[in-house]
Amino acid sequence: MARPSPDQPSFLDDEAPPFGGGRSGTPPCGEGAMAPPCGDGEMAPPCGDGEMAPRCGDEAPAPRGAPSYLADHRARLRARFAEHGAEPMPDYELLELLLFRMVPRRDVKPLARALVDRFGDLGGVLAAATRDLEAVAGAGPSVALELKVTEAVARRALRARIMRRPVVSGWDALLDYLRATLSRAETERFRLLFLDTRNTLIADEEQARGTVDHVPVYPREVVRRALELNAKAVILVHNHPSGDPTPSEADIEMTGRIAAACAVLEITLHDHVIVGRQDTLSFRAHGYL
Repeated sequence: MARPSPDQPSFLDDEAPPFGGGRSGTPPCGEGAMAPPCGDGEMAPPCGDGEMAPRCGDEAPAPRGAPSYLADHRARLRARFAEHGAEPMPDYELLELLLFRMVPRRDVKPLARALVDRFGDLGGVLAAATRDLEAVAGAGPSVALELKVTEAVARRALRARIMRRPVVSGWDALLDYLRATLSRAETERFRLLFLDTRNTLIADEEQARGTVDHVPVYPREVVRRALELNAKAVILVHNHPSGDPTPSEADIEMTGRIAAACAVLEITLHDHVIVGRQDTLSFRAHGYL
């Protein structure tokens, strides 16, 4: 919920080429063609985006006639990651490691750099809309899909760190998850986190999506869902696409209305967290609750 202008109503009113390097005799791909079955019943993926399909199992070597530096570069980059981890590697090199599996027969450094230049950093690449990823030269639908799958896996892993765990002792992990989920969203999104009597997170749900500066929030729906889940406390979460997590007057007013509605049924409003591009703001920590 970005700061509304004085005359702007708030959202908070109650309302391919042939295969190379694969198995001997592997035929070329056609449109929508599928490579022959791999061992143990595994099917090789279809060709797409002008790429040759990889062999099953580990990544196939570079195709015959390809410059040796392609395989050498990939081997060196993998060895650096295996020895030193991700910390010393720039974003585009980590992205290269992902792209190796997605684009097995082409130098992906130019694509990795183009993606980071376009979206700012690795987080921005993974959070980018599919249509925007596809628009980058050399990406295409298959690469865009795989990047979105990677993003979903990362979010699921972060979510697993907080579910069924006490919120107070895992507050930093909770903020990490909320930033990964909301900080780069292009429109406002409103989430509800439900807690039991021990302040353990029992449910994490998106209640509504809105526009760049508006999302509908209804106190009665917050309370109704808490009762359905037998929750004893609630944390409100929404994002500001503008990047500034400072609450607007409408944010503060609606938070008070939700707190009052919860209090009638002895449900605690534990906090309201606003997620900006870089920072988060806790209503309780800043004295708004």
